[in-house]
Amino acid sequence: MEPSSCDTFVALPPATLGNRIIFGKNSDRPSDEVQEVVYFPASQHKPGEKVECTYIEIDQVPETHAVVLSRPSWLWGAEMGANEHGVCIGNEAVWGREEISDDEALLGMDLVRLGLERADTAEKAVHVITELLEKHGQGGNCMESHMAFTYHNSFLIADRKEAWVLETSEKHWAAEKVKEGVRNISNQLSITRVDRGHPEIKDYAKSRGWWDGEKEFDFAATYSYVNTARMTATRGRYCEGYKLLKKHEGRITAETMMGILRDKESGINMEGGFMTTGSMVSILPQDPSLPCVHFFTGTPDPDRSVFKPFIFVPNITQLLKTSSPVFGPEDPVKKKPRFQMKPDRRHELYKKHESAALLMESSKDTDSALLKLIRNLEKEKADEMEHILQSGHLDVDQAVNLFSKCVEEEIREYMPKD
Repeated sequence: MEPSSCDTFVALPPATLGNRIIFGKNSDRPSDEVQEVVYFPASQHKPGEKVECTYIEIDQVPETHAVVLSRPSWLWGAEMGANEHGVCIGNEAVWGREEISDDEALLGMDLVRLGLERADTAEKAVHVITELLEKHGQGGNCMESHMAFTYHNSFLIADRKEAWVLETSEKHWAAEKVKEGVRNISNQLSITRVDRGHPEIKDYAKSRGWWDGEKEFDFAATYSYVNTARMTATRGRYCEGYKLLKKHEGRITAETMMGILRDKESGINMEGGFMTTGSMVSILPQDPSLPCVHFFTGTPDPDRSVFKPFIFVPNITQLLKTSSPVFGPEDPVKKKPRFQMKPDRRHELYKKHESAALLMESSKDTDSALLKLIRNLEKEKADEMEHILQSGHLDVDQAVNLFSKCVEEEIREYMPKD
């Protein structure tokens, strides 16, 4: 099994319809890994308080924002998510010339959650992540296994106004501002024009003999592998993803993005030992009076999953049916040596979806019938969200249970019919 993971996309006006920014990500992870969708309300914290991330403890900030996250259920951070201010972040594994440390530090997925909890704009999230990166570093096993799977990280960060691509190599980093059009990232460095960067990014490259200091500085070319099979494979997905965005440019909607994430021919909807285990699409209206809408699957293979809507309002109902069991200090992730066993982390939706997927694979008729039912459910919810965005009217009392209610409706579709 060759680890390879994730594709993240953003489309900004004029590439989209309705003066909206559309964000999307597929999380490609080990096929037996459970991805959960969880919500954490905004919180205030006492001076001197610490926050325990996946492997290390760091200083907490006085206030954290409300977040909704799609994450591998064994860790603290997230593969992707959004906060109450309309900031969305997705991360990617990247490999380059810089060696990757096995030392435990912050995971890229921890940095996703920390960026969402601490920043109310995309630009501020770039600052939060890079400051934490420089202070604590990145590292540690990114897979729930005694086999090491380590990498550096890139991030696509969006809000209602703009997007940023942030790419890292150990503690060095480069950022690119995206003001309009389309942009995507896969498992490779892609920034050529550096809008912001680590102050030593050029000097370090010169000291390693990667850049002569004379030709124009190109971050991706300088810090990337020259040529490897892994880079060739990810470049294919990166190019195919960009083609799909360009194909729909000028008329991209949330449904368009869902279609891109479901595309198997391009490899974006990944199958095999590493597969798409969770997906997310967000609508970020540029009109601040309108709510942002975030859709999550919480289940593997977006082609056989439902994108379910979530809107931030006060007093959100906890997302119990997409939350995995908690094992506390007895969790094998917490004990050293780590990962000596793997507990059953399946949440209720995952179990019902898993049973339904087996039925769909066993019969073409069942596959077709069930797929029709869940796509109708998804369209019904998408239409409801579009009505809210068009009318500007949001029933806050209904939004409290919006995601949880849709999960319950999806589960009912998976139950055996008399």
